[in-house]
Amino acid sequence: MGRVSTPAPEPATDETADDPTPEASAELRPGWRRDTAVFLSGQTVSLFGSMLVQYAIMWHLTLQTKSGTVMALASVFGFLPQAIVSVFGGVWADRHDRKKLVIGADAAIAVTTLGLALLMLNGVDDLWLVYLALAIRSVGAGIQMPAVTSLLPQIAPTEKLMRVNGINGTIQPAMMLLAPAVAAAVYASSSIVAIFFIDVVTAVIGIALLASIAVPRLVRPEADGPRPAYFADLVGGVRYVLGHDFVRWLLALYGVVFVLVVAPSYLTPLMVVRTFGDEVWKLTANEISFSIGMLLGGALIAVWGGFRNRVTTILAATFAFGALTIGLGVSPSMWVFFGFMFLIGLGVPFFSTPAMTVLQETVEPEIQGRVFGFVGIVMAVAMPLGMAVLGPLADTVSVEVLLVVCGVLMVAVAVAAVSLPAGRRAMTAAHAHASGERPT
Repeated sequence: MGRVSTPAPEPATDETADDPTPEASAELRPGWRRDTAVFLSGQTVSLFGSMLVQYAIMWHLTLQTKSGTVMALASVFGFLPQAIVSVFGGVWADRHDRKKLVIGADAAIAVTTLGLALLMLNGVDDLWLVYLALAIRSVGAGIQMPAVTSLLPQIAPTEKLMRVNGINGTIQPAMMLLAPAVAAAVYASSSIVAIFFIDVVTAVIGIALLASIAVPRLVRPEADGPRPAYFADLVGGVRYVLGHDFVRWLLALYGVVFVLVVAPSYLTPLMVVRTFGDEVWKLTANEISFSIGMLLGGALIAVWGGFRNRVTTILAATFAFGALTIGLGVSPSMWVFFGFMFLIGLGVPFFSTPAMTVLQETVEPEIQGRVFGFVGIVMAVAMPLGMAVLGPLADTVSVEVLLVVCGVLMVAVAVAAVSLPAGRRAMTAAHAHASGERPT
């Protein structure tokens, strides 16, 4: 596997290095723990502000328009640009300074949010402005996601990535518990503009923390020769994903699971209202059950690290998702239902954390940006696609039936994933990696 290594003889440039005076490697740098802590802290602060805006805009559009069409358009502007830009964002992450890409995207998002806040202060709150802001924020996410994910292995040692990703995996559920309460308090006592200003401040803090980190140079194979054209890099990334058995298999599994996981993720509030009652506390309990489970799951995998064979952990989580989703559909009572939601949340880090980690461990550093760009596309497209299919079905078929069907399909996917030749090769590659050999 490629490594973050000592600088090449030529001077550092934005396209070949992240820091002009780097240490030898993440494994040898005594300051990697501090840098990792600072990096994750900055991402946490930035994520907190982004989630405040996410909730605030959703509530604002709901209260101001009460229109399903408006909410659907907001979803399109919030997800589609990220899906498109992730392809190019992955190439940029492999061609340029990843730290500067993250900082630049964060700054652009902050400036956009500040501009929208100032316009709203002056009474300008047209819907197209909100859509434009959502689209720009989505573009920023498409640039950030592959850059952030491929930057982390430059900071943390390879053998520590599982635990570092596990710690990182506890951040989102923690924010899912905290952000709605803070957003509701600020929105109720002030306005959406105040939340926008908070987001700008958190972005500035996140940028400052990231800027303080000295990231080791990423030595690319073409450093001593002519740089491939941009389009050649893009095509090279596509060929790599399509030609690498393990990466192709994992992305396919990731996409199918994300389509099917729409049922427990987005249809369960509808089942709660239809089956158990429309009291707000019941909807809140549903979300809290999932978030607490996800938080504890992230902490558990950060401490334990999962099975040595990453693919075993991923497939076990997929099978568990299927069984638990079936359990949701046949739950005899509301509290049993909430118990299954807690267990599903508990299992999420056992799927997402090893999936990200095994890609970071397996894929050469100089192409990780492009690979994680494709991961971003899968994430941005799969769940909206699943919702486009399952959402309308939920108006003609009971949610319970849809949950059972999706659960059975997830179990089938887990079985097929290890039964097909590609799955067996993936297991072999993961076993080789767990034994200290390089996966192929």
